[in-house]
Amino acid sequence: MKRILLLVLLVTTIAQSQVKTFENEVQKISRKIDKITKEQKDSLKVKIKEINFKLTENELTNTEATSLKKEAAVYHASQIEKYVSFQEQILQQLVQDKTEGKVVSNDDVDEKNTFKIGGATFKLSLSEKEKKKRKYRKSKRTTTQFVFAMGVNNVLTNNEFNSLNNSDYKFWQSHFYEVGFTWKTRISKQPSKAYFKYGFSFLWNNLRAENNKYHIVNGNETVLIEHPNKLSESRLRHVQMTFPMHLEFDLSKNKKYADNKVVDRTHKAVRIGLGGFFGFKLGTRQYLEYKNAEGVSVEELQKASFNTNTINYGLSAYFAYKSCGLYAKYDLNPLFKNTETRNLSLGLRFDIN
Repeated sequence: MKRILLLVLLVTTIAQSQVKTFENEVQKISRKIDKITKEQKDSLKVKIKEINFKLTENELTNTEATSLKKEAAVYHASQIEKYVSFQEQILQQLVQDKTEGKVVSNDDVDEKNTFKIGGATFKLSLSEKEKKKRKYRKSKRTTTQFVFAMGVNNVLTNNEFNSLNNSDYKFWQSHFYEVGFTWKTRISKQPSKAYFKYGFSFLWNNLRAENNKYHIVNGNETVLIEHPNKLSESRLRHVQMTFPMHLEFDLSKNKKYADNKVVDRTHKAVRIGLGGFFGFKLGTRQYLEYKNAEGVSVEELQKASFNTNTINYGLSAYFAYKSCGLYAKYDLNPLFKNTETRNLSLGLRFDIN
């Protein structure tokens, strides 16, 4: 009997590790992106070391060494962009599959008492007493969520929404991505509908310019001008780390047991979040792709501040049902210094409880 129980536990552990869930797949993609970045950076370090060695041996001049270092940096940056973009496409398809119900989340998989052998799914039966104990353990005042959001990104001028009609950026081709973690704490000690939600996120905001334009720095201003070549890509990306805070109203129905014990359940119905965020910029880059006069394909990576503000803060809100909802963010401070241009993001948000 003991051997049978041990075998069941072993099969359960192996089977559960193979269950494909939205959270597990996102983590795999995140690890692949980290691996790509590390490998390219390590390769760049090796090349820089070789160039420095040749420089000390007088095999290269300072000018030649500087040029080779710059070429190596541009090449590996483009490699990171290329392979990370592929992983982003996989992530977008994964989100689409999640929306269409093709991929389940951990909310839909009972990890404690469900396992698979071959194509069959088995569920271990628990006594009513054990079930009640498990339900009680889940009644926590503070819970944790993995947050992923994506959508369109653009700017407003002078806080006027109709300025989108004359925006210098492509609306549907400018995207944002957000990945982070939040903590959700019930405001009162007793079960209720009001929660304080807080955490941290990493944001990738992309702006693709219209009319063959690209950004240049003109003193204390950043302006868009037309490029002399036909651009196939003109994208400004600014990466930020933010700390969001929301007052959330979770309308999930509370659970009441036979002994009159009431516990609140979350992410089972409509959720409304109102609040804001503050944070700081991690970096800004501009990506340009075109063919020069000789017909050679050129990929440029320009890394600079582009006069973007280091500190950012704004308002955000979401309206969700269970784990999926609509999401909006608006920066209260300008994107570029000495301008009245502010970032606006609209999209989908997934809070995986």
